[in-house]
Amino acid sequence: MTADYQQAREALGVRLKQLRINAPGGRLTGEQLAKRAGWAQSKISRLERGQQTATAEDLESFAKGCGQPEAADELKEMLRGVESRVRPWRRQLAGGHRAVQNAHNVEHENASLFRGWEPAMIMGILQTPDYAKAIFTRYSELQRSPRDADAAVRARIKRQDALYNPAKRFHLLMWEGALRTLICPPSVLISQLDRLHGAVGMDTVELGIIPHSASLKIPPATGFWVYDDQRVVVETWHAELWIDDTPSVQTYLRTWNTLRESAVYGADAHHLINAARRALTAR
Repeated sequence: MTADYQQAREALGVRLKQLRINAPGGRLTGEQLAKRAGWAQSKISRLERGQQTATAEDLESFAKGCGQPEAADELKEMLRGVESRVRPWRRQLAGGHRAVQNAHNVEHENASLFRGWEPAMIMGILQTPDYAKAIFTRYSELQRSPRDADAAVRARIKRQDALYNPAKRFHLLMWEGALRTLICPPSVLISQLDRLHGAVGMDTVELGIIPHSASLKIPPATGFWVYDDQRVVVETWHAELWIDDTPSVQTYLRTWNTLRESAVYGADAHHLINAARRALTAR
């Protein structure tokens, strides 16, 4: 959990406590408010201490229980500030993957320099439709979200128009394992590797691959994107982190630069892609 996210959650908790203390009919105890809301008293405590992230429904119940239903809009605005930093998948994917892809498309339209690191799969900006569909299908199963893989694929593929925009630059790093992960049928991965092979020579793309045999200064951990060296997006199993405080962004830039020292490019990158393809055809 990032420090700025926790600070925002604690600030929301402070505001909740103010509403309870300043209830129109007189100060409410946590027990009294919990009874009105139909909650356990411990929930009141967790919300006010910033130990639990409220839902919009929680905030409406809290404001109503305090006799100040008009405060719900203010509270929900504060919640949006919290969620601008940590966006749980269970909420983002309530309507499927397409909406998430469209949100990323907006970010791509507004940025010109992209740095990306991916240790486990081919980056979305370089995915073929069949490969992307396999990814979305697997994640829908994991997150138990609506299955809209075809619509999500169309949104993701639309983003790839940016690869042909001379005003944009993509500096991408991948772990060799991403070339070999069978998250899809072998035939789909073969076509994906052919697509990746062609991306190595694109004017707007600098694609580096870190071989399994490379010496590393840091572990090849979680994937992330950096937009214009000002915002970072990190995907975890439970949420997507949007990070824009300068110290954290600088940490990710240092991480990216450190990983880059172990990457190979051009003909050497082609060699790794071809080796992964040969391994599949030999199966």
